[in-house]
Amino acid sequence: MDSPGALHRAANREHTMSNNKRGYLAYLAVVFLNAFVDLGHKIVIQNAIFKSYDGQQQVILTAIVNGLILLPFILLFSPAGFLADRFAKHRIIRHAALVAVVATGLITFSYYQGWFWAAFALTFLLAVQSAIYSPAKYGYIKELVGAGNLASANGAVQAITIAGILLGTFVFSMLFEALLPAAGTSDPGETMHYVASIGWVLMALALVEWLATALLPARRAAAPDTGFQISRYARLDYLRQNLRVLNERSAIWLSIIGLATFWAISQVMLAAFPAFAKEALGETNTVVIQGILACSGIGIALGSMLAGRASRNYIETGFIPVGALGIAIGLFVLPGLESAVTMGLTFLLVGVMGGLFIVPLNALIQFQARKEQLGTVLAGNNWVQNVAMMTALVLTVVFATAGIGSVGLFYLLTVVAVIGTGYTVRKLPHSLARILVMWILKRRYKVAVIGFDNLPQSGATLLLGNHISWIDWALVQIACPRPIRFVMLRRIYETWYLKPLLKAFGVVPIAAGQSEEALATINSLLKAGECVCLFPEGAISRNGHLGKFHTGYQRTLDGVEEGVIVPFYLHGLWGSSLSRADDGLQLARTPDFRRDLIVAFGEPLPLQTGAKELKQEVMDLSVTAWQAYSESLDPVALAWLRTARRRPSEQAIADTSGERLTEAELFARVRVVAARLGGASSSVVGILLPPGTEAAIVVLAALWRGHTVVPLPLSGEATALAQQAGVQRVVTRRDTLAGLSEQGLSEEGFEDAAAFGQNAVHYIEELLSGVSPWQKLLGTLQLRLLPSRLIYRLGGGRQHGEAAAALLFDKGEALPLSHRNILVNSKQLSDVFNTRVEDVVASALPLDTPTGFTLGLLMPLTEGIPLLCHAPAEDVTGLAHGVARANATLLVARAGQVDALAAETAVHPLMLESLRRVACTEGELDTAERERFELRFGCRVFTGFGGAWCTAVATLNIPDAVDLKDWKVQQGNLSGSVGMPLPGTRLRVVDAVSGQDLPLGSPGELHVGGPQVASREGSAGAWIATGCQARLNEEGFLLLAT
Repeated sequence: MDSPGALHRAANREHTMSNNKRGYLAYLAVVFLNAFVDLGHKIVIQNAIFKSYDGQQQVILTAIVNGLILLPFILLFSPAGFLADRFAKHRIIRHAALVAVVATGLITFSYYQGWFWAAFALTFLLAVQSAIYSPAKYGYIKELVGAGNLASANGAVQAITIAGILLGTFVFSMLFEALLPAAGTSDPGETMHYVASIGWVLMALALVEWLATALLPARRAAAPDTGFQISRYARLDYLRQNLRVLNERSAIWLSIIGLATFWAISQVMLAAFPAFAKEALGETNTVVIQGILACSGIGIALGSMLAGRASRNYIETGFIPVGALGIAIGLFVLPGLESAVTMGLTFLLVGVMGGLFIVPLNALIQFQARKEQLGTVLAGNNWVQNVAMMTALVLTVVFATAGIGSVGLFYLLTVVAVIGTGYTVRKLPHSLARILVMWILKRRYKVAVIGFDNLPQSGATLLLGNHISWIDWALVQIACPRPIRFVMLRRIYETWYLKPLLKAFGVVPIAAGQSEEALATINSLLKAGECVCLFPEGAISRNGHLGKFHTGYQRTLDGVEEGVIVPFYLHGLWGSSLSRADDGLQLARTPDFRRDLIVAFGEPLPLQTGAKELKQEVMDLSVTAWQAYSESLDPVALAWLRTARRRPSEQAIADTSGERLTEAELFARVRVVAARLGGASSSVVGILLPPGTEAAIVVLAALWRGHTVVPLPLSGEATALAQQAGVQRVVTRRDTLAGLSEQGLSEEGFEDAAAFGQNAVHYIEELLSGVSPWQKLLGTLQLRLLPSRLIYRLGGGRQHGEAAAALLFDKGEALPLSHRNILVNSKQLSDVFNTRVEDVVASALPLDTPTGFTLGLLMPLTEGIPLLCHAPAEDVTGLAHGVARANATLLVARAGQVDALAAETAVHPLMLESLRRVACTEGELDTAERERFELRFGCRVFTGFGGAWCTAVATLNIPDAVDLKDWKVQQGNLSGSVGMPLPGTRLRVVDAVSGQDLPLGSPGELHVGGPQVASREGSAGAWIATGCQARLNEEGFLLLAT
């Protein structure tokens, strides 16, 4: 089994396309130069035609030169596909570049000889090398960046190609106009003489392109044993065979038809526009004409980049119908325009829409094609496109000869585009619905996809995962390029404003109580090779945890002979208004900008996978998703600043000494102490303070300044532990230090132990003294008016999430916890606490305990939950008084405190009346002690398990939750257990000798993994051995050995 660390590394590889991958920049350079050189010669020939001919002859010759470029792609369709599959694609690209060097040499010679028709004909030779190069170029993308980054890579390739075309258009048009005499010439041969020096530019660039191909990473041939027979090629056997490959999958064929239609329209526009502009605008400057045409190229580049950016790690097919509609609108308005500016803007619009249209189509073709057929499919794609373009050019010549002017041609193109738009929407209705849903969601959510490569291109696919919100179905469809079928209750499906959208998505309506009918429908869909999504929990989670996975999905697979199950995990929607989280958690999870959502797909599983194994796979994916999510988390101090800025007038923290601070008041004090602490970011600061407002101020101030904090015990061992942790400064109170003098603690002792020596001890009274009203007012204004990140920077904050935030001791070992460790565990705990607006957390745990430091201090502060601190921990009566005064609802306590509260006669049950939950994750609380507390105070105690090795908490019991509509109960706690793992946490029970995983229910050594796990020398990946003996039951509850 892979460790969470391995899963995390895999997620990182897929989460962003690495531009540093060896040879990627070289590949883009080759693509750019190839387009630049090809376009350069074409511009020279087209401009010579423009200067020398008019009317029908100009249109016909322009169409012919474009036809010479297209013809090799038609004739060499089968050989090009064979070569791209038979030989390594990087070698094909390299040899094609060498042919370009030879061709440009012959072209340059023709220029100097004034041989216009020879140069005209050599366009065909350049096109031959492009025809052979093209399938290898596009097939190489997948080998270089992987399937998950296809849309982004295609966007980059499309944009860089268009950039080469655009730059070539302007550079070679300007060189052409600069070299041609002002009087001009009507003889194309003389024109060649004047512009002959352009040939040397073409040769030099072709040579650079060839040299750049040497930097391309070597890849193996996809099908090295493939053969090719000239006789079969002559009989068109290969053509028919290859076209059959294109027809094997309707998604590939439909995508090719869409691309062919777009490029056919573009060819007619390129052939007809110069004559149209000459007639409508009276324009004869080739730079202006080519500039207007170049606007379409700019638009395609912009549209391609937009589509690639929006399709990061997945394929956004919703752009396809939008692009088709935009192209039709642009073509309709073009003939009525009367200025170069408006024409340029219209060409820009058509180009942008074209970019949105072609990028997802190209990505779909590459995604759907099998690896061994990719070269053939891409060559076939080129062939169909070029046949369509050649047909369009032939029709252009026919129409021009028949007397149909350029305006009429543009209106004919509009009709074709409108028909194409209608066909696209009819064939891809879910794509139009996708873009509508995505437009709505992207205003509030940012979607990332992990494991895109794990999605099968075709065949029966059953997607199974967690159910966390009302829009899970839309999120899964956005992440998957294939149409997905969902099942939904008919009463929801029939809602008038939802039905059109749900119908477009292919949702299957079923009546309540008719599960057998639904299962039969799903079974027939899977047998037909479709992709279906189900949620095995059967209901939306009511506590953020994974519920029981029901086995009903297995009946949908009866008789399905081929196919796979793909597990998935959705992260980021728990705590949103679309989940069943309580209002307090929704408020805490309200993002400043957009909410980050993650869809993680696991590796395909066999159809026989049982519910228990499936749930374990989904839990593994939760680790992957939470690891990826942790990468986006801020440092602790910045996270607190964001919370404080959102609720400046609300209570932040209080203690039983009577001090109570709002967020703004807390910020003013933290700001002053942070400035006075100062120091280098590498400083290690010990904190010898009881839990309370002063301790919170020092912890936040030290973290803001980039220090690593070490909470020290209020006992005689503090000096030795400070020395062991490398503490350089200690912050304490004079009375606290004096009260510990009998245990051997003193200022001199700390100065001897600390690396700084003299002045190593700072007193909080002095750090907080002299805070003027003006400083408090300035702090309040700063908090309310400035952005959180700017406040953080102004206060000296420079840390990143991976930096060490704290050192906590575990069995004598100082474990470093990063900012991300602490924030991830805080958010995991906040998720399962499912906090309410009226919640107040009370804690009497010392700061040197993992739970006291994280759950009892930083979690409430960073999540915006009012906090009550109490000290000393043994004073349970004072704790009860504090709970009563603060109306605390959540109590964080250790086992001894729970038992002491139940036994203390001075604590009346009314004092704890406000409590709705007690969390006990430190110490062993037996069943009798727990029941005694619950019977006396009427408040449930929920036990958990953890330690410094997992920041604070790894597992926790939580309340059961009932659905009031169907009365199903989601189990959250089990008597005798320490709960289920927190979201994003994975448990393993292994054999202590072999290290092999043990079956569920078998006792063994407990290993824990997840993003909250501390780095520890000798740990394997992100798994950490706890040293505890335990077992896991089938529902996922952890039971420790007694």
